[in-house]
Amino acid sequence: MRKIIHIDMDCFYAAIEMRDDPTLRDIPLAVGGRPDRRGVIATANYRARTFGVHSAMSSARAMRLCPDLEIIPTRMEVYRRESARIRELFAEYTDRIEPLSLDEAYLDVTGTARCRGSATLIAEEIRRRIRRELALTASAGVAPNKFLAKVASDLDKPDGITVIPPGEAAEFVRTLPVKAIPGVGKVTCRTLHRLGFRTCRDLQRLSKEEMWRRFGKRGRRLYDLCRGIDDRPLRIERIPRSISVENTYSTDLPDADACVEHIKSLLPTLLDRYRRRDDPPPIRALFVKVKFSDFRQTTLERSAYTEPRPETYEELMRQAVARHDHPVRLLGLGLRLDADGVGAPVQLDLFR
Repeated sequence: MRKIIHIDMDCFYAAIEMRDDPTLRDIPLAVGGRPDRRGVIATANYRARTFGVHSAMSSARAMRLCPDLEIIPTRMEVYRRESARIRELFAEYTDRIEPLSLDEAYLDVTGTARCRGSATLIAEEIRRRIRRELALTASAGVAPNKFLAKVASDLDKPDGITVIPPGEAAEFVRTLPVKAIPGVGKVTCRTLHRLGFRTCRDLQRLSKEEMWRRFGKRGRRLYDLCRGIDDRPLRIERIPRSISVENTYSTDLPDADACVEHIKSLLPTLLDRYRRRDDPPPIRALFVKVKFSDFRQTTLERSAYTEPRPETYEELMRQAVARHDHPVRLLGLGLRLDADGVGAPVQLDLFR
């Protein structure tokens, strides 16, 4: 039986800002972009969340929901530094770590001798050390698999822990809403609701054959997950399949010429992100992303037979902008990477 811990930092970016500036602790606080520049909220503290403010919300809408909201800019280097400190702490307990983002990770502590081999005691000790050494709080879930551990970590937030013993997993999962199942997004959730399936207990009424007939290949996965069965191993080495950089403009860009001009500021940042990786994989393709004033979005890419020079992105950008006759609110440049190691069109000397 595996012992999986999911650690989730509590409002990570905002918590760091409140720690570093105590005057921010008792006010509604968000980290993100300015509302007058079409900014987006990265995270919000729990006081702000009581007003309905949440991540990925536009800063302008957040200010309408909470007029007293204090929005401060992100300090990504600080957040990365603190995240690295937390990962170093995890590594004292296990080398089987799957980071999901800067503020959350899975730990497989099966067979460890630390804390008498107890996953619960390990999770508690990690949380205590995060509080003591970093002055931050974390929530944790402990369970026999990744699915249940992640669900559990969200049940006692902030600064809590939930343990699902193996013998209680089957009963626990029955009451979960179908939206808690990994891979069930908004569209699938609406479909399941329309068919009368709102909880995992509802889905458990279907046989494997019925699952397959109704949902195709996805049905096999749903059959297991709605019963709390999840054999996914931790992905210890997670290689990104793409790297990108984008910007939302406070004033819409009127035409392709204006968009091309902004490639000059985006491309150096993109190449720097690629170059900073310890062992960057080869590049498979280059792509551009364009979001128009009417919120329609398009992407265009090309296999990397040439180096990612400005003129290559300029050609892609002009083709992408020509797809819709509207001003542009967002531009992005990106690189598709050879994450599977099967060989790429070109390994660039540009970054050596």
